[in-house]
Amino acid sequence: MTEIAVRVGTVEDYQAMSAVFGGAMMFDPSEADELDLRMFEPERALVATADGGEVVGTTRALTRDLSVPGAVVPAAHVTGVGVLATHRRRGVMSELISRQLREVPEPIAILWASEPGIYGRFGYGAAAWGVSCEIDLHRVGPPVVRTRPGELSVLTADEAVKELPALLRGLQEQRPGVSGRSELEWQKRLEDKKDDRGGRTARQILVHRNESGAIDGYALWRGKMNWDATGPAHDVLVEELVAPEPTAYKALWSYLLTLDLAATLRYGYAALDEPLLQIVTTPTVLNRRLSESLWLRVTDVPRALEQRRYAAAVDLVIEVTDELIPANAGRYRLTADGKTARCTRTDEPADLTVPVRELGSAYLGGRQLAEFAATGLVVEHTPGTLTTASTAFSWPVRPVSIEVF
Repeated sequence: MTEIAVRVGTVEDYQAMSAVFGGAMMFDPSEADELDLRMFEPERALVATADGGEVVGTTRALTRDLSVPGAVVPAAHVTGVGVLATHRRRGVMSELISRQLREVPEPIAILWASEPGIYGRFGYGAAAWGVSCEIDLHRVGPPVVRTRPGELSVLTADEAVKELPALLRGLQEQRPGVSGRSELEWQKRLEDKKDDRGGRTARQILVHRNESGAIDGYALWRGKMNWDATGPAHDVLVEELVAPEPTAYKALWSYLLTLDLAATLRYGYAALDEPLLQIVTTPTVLNRRLSESLWLRVTDVPRALEQRRYAAAVDLVIEVTDELIPANAGRYRLTADGKTARCTRTDEPADLTVPVRELGSAYLGGRQLAEFAATGLVVEHTPGTLTTASTAFSWPVRPVSIEVF
């Protein structure tokens, strides 16, 4: 039996790690360019090696922040998880993920799950739902826009790197689940290599300017020419749309929903309560499909519960169970109002018992603890505390992630 060892990555591991991840996901990784290497954080990567040093498994964590209810906080963005097909079913992934979760300095870790069935056993919970839309533009009708649209214009990628970060931060202040970006991450997001376009046009960076000329919303989109028996039926792909101000949001969607010659618009990052529902006259034409997006894992209970805000005052004792990180397990007294939160260990009797997976599911405010009581996963010991806790952990705006990282 080949022996497997896990170690921290090095810069020299980058291409081998990319090859392992690409093989697991069934795509051919491109050669690393300067931007890829500048963004790579080897000290936050783990590699599993077989006899002779061959890299057979990988996982990485990116240093980024995340919007949570009432705050923007550090979150380990986990990515690049993969194992060579020749080394599956040997515990390689379990060793990588378990070590990573015990070592990340942030109190929460998040990821997008290519195979959702894998991550629950490591204490990750589905914390945000994503909605994909495939809109029939011939049936959508005129958008409901009752305000002055302002001015629309187009930016270059160099201009966008300077102008758009403030808008993304504005969205983070409004909605949980949104990841922040460094300047390097913005450069990578706006990179537009021809081989990555999938037969579509170059990316268009559309912005909305308010009456004072300031940019208050943007959309990243591409088109694809298509003709059918009835004539032009072009395809529009909206990659990202960020507009914290209602006027900008409506103006950008009005433009995209009325593009000449287009028949279909696809958008993969809508929230459950996406305002687009209020813009179209017939919401069923959005043809929405629901799936999990962000999975969240609490790695440090008191720090995680203190860094977010709560929708209502709460004072109760939560018993957290966690088989993977024993230091997480135990009873905690959570006291919070709308502005502050405190979470400390206690020996007092528990009002609720919550597994760490379900705590992660409820953390962003999009799922209620009461949801998990129906199957006995969350247990109420003190009558009334489940309702109180569910209300406090909820949030008026649903979480959403607007990118796969």
